[in-house]
Amino acid sequence: MSKGLLRSGAIVSAMTLVSRVLGLVRDVVVANLMGAGASADVFFFANKIPNFLRRLFAEGAFSQAFVPVLTEYHSKGDMNETRQLIAKVSGTLGVIVSIVTVIGVLGSGVVTAIFGTGWFLDWLNGGPSAEKFEMASFMLKITFPYLWFITFVALSGSILNTLGKFAVSSFTPVFLNVMIILSATMISPRLENPEIGLAIGVFLGGLVQFFFQLPFLIKEGVLVKPKWGWRDPGVVRIRTLMIPALFGVSVSQINLLLDTFIASFLQTGSISWLYYSDRLLEFPLGLFGIAIATVILPALSRKHVDAQSEGFASTMDWGVRMVLLLGLPAMLGLIVLAKPMLMVLFMRGEFGVYEVQQSSYSLVAYATGLLNFMLIKVLAPGYYSRQDTKTPVRYGIIAMTSNMVFNIIFAWHYGYVGLAMATALSAFVNMGLLYRGLHKAQVYRLTRQTLGFMLRLGISGGAMVGAILYLLKPLESWVSMSLTERILELTLMIGTGATAYLLTALVLGVRFKHLKASA
Repeated sequence: MSKGLLRSGAIVSAMTLVSRVLGLVRDVVVANLMGAGASADVFFFANKIPNFLRRLFAEGAFSQAFVPVLTEYHSKGDMNETRQLIAKVSGTLGVIVSIVTVIGVLGSGVVTAIFGTGWFLDWLNGGPSAEKFEMASFMLKITFPYLWFITFVALSGSILNTLGKFAVSSFTPVFLNVMIILSATMISPRLENPEIGLAIGVFLGGLVQFFFQLPFLIKEGVLVKPKWGWRDPGVVRIRTLMIPALFGVSVSQINLLLDTFIASFLQTGSISWLYYSDRLLEFPLGLFGIAIATVILPALSRKHVDAQSEGFASTMDWGVRMVLLLGLPAMLGLIVLAKPMLMVLFMRGEFGVYEVQQSSYSLVAYATGLLNFMLIKVLAPGYYSRQDTKTPVRYGIIAMTSNMVFNIIFAWHYGYVGLAMATALSAFVNMGLLYRGLHKAQVYRLTRQTLGFMLRLGISGGAMVGAILYLLKPLESWVSMSLTERILELTLMIGTGATAYLLTALVLGVRFKHLKASA
């Protein structure tokens, strides 16, 4: 089983790597075009709202509720029944998302006022951010339809993942990045407001992703005509699971929206600095955390359907060990190399040393929570695969409440950096509660072997940090370097750190057998 999980995880990670690299290229292009000023703040705001709703309707709550039920239907071997479920789910979901999309487009001003209250108040009082409110309201009309396309992209991806076809859904996001890059280089330079060109790129990206997956659904025989099925037993089960999952899965997204809300009251650039920090954080989170979670959810669902409790726990443990192995060095690397990474990726055009320094502070704060963000992605399927969506909701409420409290405490003293600190701390709360719940239910417990594995990795991480710090040069030296010199210097430090990490782990006895699932 572990070989199958490793193979599937490798496929998802490889496809995700292509998408994430292009995502970084996209961010480099955007940073060069707009830097971290008012225009960038407006675009990131207009892009964040439909992406938040995407997590609710598509990749987050929906997939966590849909995949276990679809797996159960598919395991019965009746493809006609499976196709009927897909038809009624797609029809019902399509109607709901269409209504939400129309409301979002027509009421874009109201949406902007809710999530960008600081800008709205300036608009009412003729303040300096009044233009941000007007432009954000207009741009939401362009970006909001992305929600409709990406919802069906996520539905298709969930179906293909359940059938074991992980590569397609993992590769699909490449097209969003490609369209934004093309728009930034071909459309934005021709417009008075370049951020509008980026918004057009988001819309086109959703459209292309939607059409890309259709041939693969046809090949698998699961492209069916949508039907309304609100009262269909399968749909009822999915929406019953999905309603609490709307909150439970999306706690981190709600926390990021709270950050955006508060940041609209802070200095210009705050939203952009948080965005660039979050983008670097999302690279290892998507490459490792989400990739691992993607492959274990169907596996856990099958174990639950087959009543294999030991196999279930073994699969959970495999996911945790993979996250620890890959997530720990990623977290430490982001913390130690925050400024060099930002300089290599973004410091050009409108993005200067000041923007690098400001973004690095929030990146370090976010990065302290990376391991917890990744563990949440692995622990949450331990509930959803068993069709338990209510327990994570309780934990989600606690985590979100703690985030609000942390926001008030830290933002007051540390501004936008305090928002990142609060998000990282609330992730620790959420992760701890998820693990505690699985432990109490005797579903999953850390074994002595895994605890020993953690200790070895911790020592290896210390060796990695020491090696990097030994080579790390002062910021002034980095500023005077050419881009080529910065790339070579960063590559040297990452390579040296990775070598120190792996060699130390091997010396301490970490072997491939530690990554095997025993059942």
